[in-house]
Amino acid sequence: MPAVSKGDGMRGLAVFISDIRNCKSKEAEIKRINKELANIRSKFKGDKALDGYSKKKYVCKLLFIFLLGHDIDFGHMEAVNLLSSNKYTEKQIGYLFISVLVNSNSDLIRLINNAIKNDLSSRNPTFMNLALHCIANVGSREMAEAFAADVPRILVAGDTMDSVKQSAALCLLRLNRTSPDLIPMGEWTSRVVHLLNDQHLGVVTAATSLIITLAQKNPDDFKTSVSLAVARLSRIVTSASTDLQDYTYYFVAAPWLSVKLLRLLQCYPPPEDAAIRGRLTECLETILNKAQEPPKSKKVQHSNAKNAVLFEAISLIIHHDSEPTLLVRACNQLGQFLQHRETNLRYLALESMCTLASSEFSHEAVKTHIETVINALKTERDVSVRQRAVDLLYAMCDRSNAKQIVAEMLSYLETADYSIREEIVLKVAILAEKYAVEYTWYVDTILNLIRIAGDYVSEEVWYRVIQIVINRDDVQGYAAKTVFEALQAPACHENLVKVGGYILGEFGNLIAGDPRSSPLIQFNLLHSKFHLCSVPTRALLLSAYVKFINLFPEVKGTIQEVLRSDSQLRNADVELQQRAVEYLRLSCIASTDILATVLEEMPPFPERESSILAKLKKKKGSGTVSDVEDTRKERNTNVNGSTDHTTATTNTKVTSSPSSDLLGLGNSSAVNSGSPPAASNAASLLVDVFSESLPVAPLGTASAPIIEENFSRFVCKNNGVLYENQLLQIGLKSEFRQNLGRMYVFYGNKTSTQFLNFSSSVLCHEPLNAHILLQENRDATNKSGLLINSL
Repeated sequence: MPAVSKGDGMRGLAVFISDIRNCKSKEAEIKRINKELANIRSKFKGDKALDGYSKKKYVCKLLFIFLLGHDIDFGHMEAVNLLSSNKYTEKQIGYLFISVLVNSNSDLIRLINNAIKNDLSSRNPTFMNLALHCIANVGSREMAEAFAADVPRILVAGDTMDSVKQSAALCLLRLNRTSPDLIPMGEWTSRVVHLLNDQHLGVVTAATSLIITLAQKNPDDFKTSVSLAVARLSRIVTSASTDLQDYTYYFVAAPWLSVKLLRLLQCYPPPEDAAIRGRLTECLETILNKAQEPPKSKKVQHSNAKNAVLFEAISLIIHHDSEPTLLVRACNQLGQFLQHRETNLRYLALESMCTLASSEFSHEAVKTHIETVINALKTERDVSVRQRAVDLLYAMCDRSNAKQIVAEMLSYLETADYSIREEIVLKVAILAEKYAVEYTWYVDTILNLIRIAGDYVSEEVWYRVIQIVINRDDVQGYAAKTVFEALQAPACHENLVKVGGYILGEFGNLIAGDPRSSPLIQFNLLHSKFHLCSVPTRALLLSAYVKFINLFPEVKGTIQEVLRSDSQLRNADVELQQRAVEYLRLSCIASTDILATVLEEMPPFPERESSILAKLKKKKGSGTVSDVEDTRKERNTNVNGSTDHTTATTNTKVTSSPSSDLLGLGNSSAVNSGSPPAASNAASLLVDVFSESLPVAPLGTASAPIIEENFSRFVCKNNGVLYENQLLQIGLKSEFRQNLGRMYVFYGNKTSTQFLNFSSSVLCHEPLNAHILLQENRDATNKSGLLINSL
C-alpha cells in the first residue's frame, strides 16, 4: 500500500472534526454542519475547477457528516470523479464514499462500473484491490452481472498477485451469497480448488472460505478439495509455531485456516481412499493430543484459538461418525470441559456432547458424565447452560438411566426458568413414555408433572396419558386410584381435573369396590372442582357425570339433580347448556341397554405419531441437536407396547403385537406378504438401516424406501446396529480389500429366555448372482459370516 505523503493530512478536515466535537449543544452542531455544507456546495458549483486534493477533502467532510446521521444529497459525482485519479489516497476516498453512500439503484452505477473495470484491467495491484473491495462492499445485483466473469478470471490467473487473489476470492464469495444465480460455474471452479496448495496462506484462507460455500451447493464439483484440504491441514497441524510465523496466533499455527479446512471437510463423507483417511485420522488425533498439552501462554487468546480448532475437529469427528476411538476420545475431552471455569467452554461442551450422544459408538461414553451434567443443571448460574444440560440429559437417556434423569428433570422443573419450562415438560413426558418399564411409574410421573408445572402442560401431554391408559388394560385400575388420590388435594391444577374426570368417567368402576372411593365419593370429589374450572373443563366433567350414570346406577338421581339445576339448564354458555339438556334427557328416556351402548368405554386409540414429539420438534425448530437425538430415539423400539418386527419371507405374514406403539416411533411401512419385487440395482437390495428420516423397515423387505443420501451414509459405515426391537438386536461388521469382502452379522438375544428354532439365511437376488460369489459360515455364538468375492 502506498505511503501517505505529508500533504495528505487534510488540515481542513481535522479542524472541522474538532469544531464538531467542541459543540456544546445539538443546535450548535447542526449550525456548524449547515455552514460547512453551504461552503462545500458553493465550492462544487463554483466555476473554478477543484484540484484532486480539494475534492478529496470535501468528499471526506461529506462522508463524516453522513456518519453523524445527517442526509447528504450532493457530492456523488465528485466522488465518482475521484475514481479516475491516479493517486491512491484520492481513489481510496472515492471508493469509500461510493461504498457507504451510493445506492445500488443510483444513476451513477454505470459510471462507477466503468471506473471499476478500468482499475481491474490496470494490473495495478493496489487499484485492483480497491475495485474488488468496492464490488464486495456494494454487492448489488447490477455489479454481480457486470463482474461475474471478470472476478473469477482474476482469481485463477497465473500472474495475479497474492493480495489480489485474496480480495478476488472474498469478492466472489460475497457475490455468490447475494446473487448465486449470476455466478457461472465453469472451468475456473476446478482451478479454484488448487488454490488450496498455494504457498501464501492468506490466499489459501480466502479460497477455503469460497470453496466451503460453493461445495455446500455443488458438492460433486469440489470433491477433489478433500484430499488437498487434508494435505494442507496435515502440514499445519504437524508444523511448529515458528514454521508459520506470519500466521501463528499466540502459539497456535494458523487457527483460522485450520477451522476453515475442518469445516470444508464436513461438507463430505469420510474419504474413501485409505491413505487420505489415515492421514486425516492422524491430524485429528494430533489435535486431540495438543488439547491435553499444558498451555504455552496464559493469555485468553491462546486458549480461544486452541479451543476453536479443537471444537471444529470434534465437529468433524461427529460428522463422520465412523471412528469409535476418536468419538470416545472426543467425548472424554468434552467431559473435561464440563467442569471448566469458563462458561462458554461448558456451554460448547454440553452442546457438542448432545450430538455425540446420538452416535452408537459414543453414547455409552457420554452416559459416564451423567453426574457432572446433573450437577451443572443444579448449580449453573447461566440459564442457557442449564438449558444445554437439559438437552444433554434428554439425549443420553435410555432404559438404564431413565428414572434417574426424569427425576432430576422434575426436580429442576420446580425452579427452572420460565422460558424453558414448556420444553422441559415435553421432554419429561416423552422420556417417561418411551422408557417406562412400569406403567405405574409413567402415570405417577405425568401426574407429578402436572402438579409441578401444570400451567406448562400442553393439551398434547394430558391427551397422551389418557390415550396410553385407555390402550393398556393393566394400568387402568392404578391410574384411576392414583388420580382419585391426587384430586383430594385442596388445590388441583385444572389439567389434573381434566385427566381425573376423563379417567374416573371411564374406569371409576375399577376402584368403586373400596368404601373410600365409592361412586358417590368419586362424584362429589369431581363436582367439588366444577365451579373452579373453565368452560371446556366443565364440559368434560359433565360428560364424566353421564358416564357415571352408566357405571353407577345408584348415583343416577344425584347426578340428574345436578344436571337439572338452573346453573346448568340456564347456563350462559351454549355448550354447557346443550350438554346438560341432552345428558339429562338421555338419562331419563334411555333404557339401561341403550345407555350401556351409547356410553360404553372408549375403544383403544389407533397407532399414530406422538403429538408430543411433533410439538417438541416444532418448538425447537428443524435441524437442531434435539432433532438428531429424536431421530436416534425413533430408530429404537418403544417399550410401551411397540410393534414387534419379525422376519418376513414370501410365505409368511408380518404380525404385530396386540399392544400398539402409541408414539408411532416403531412403526414400519406396510409389508406386502407377496413376493418382493425384482431389484433394479444394487442399492435396492439393501434396507436403509442408517436412515435418519425414515422409520426402520422390517427385515426381509426389499421394497423398503431407499434414497441416495441415506444409502451413501450406509455405505460409509463399516459396522453398526442394523435392527433392534424388544426381542432381538442385529449388528453388522464388514471388511473389504480389493475384490474381497467379509461381512459378519451378529444376533443378540435381549430377552431372558433362550431362542428356540432360530435360524438365518442369506438371499442373493438374480441380478447379483452373475457378479459375486457367496460363502456362508456360521458359529455357535449367534454370529453369521459372509465371504464376498467379486467376479
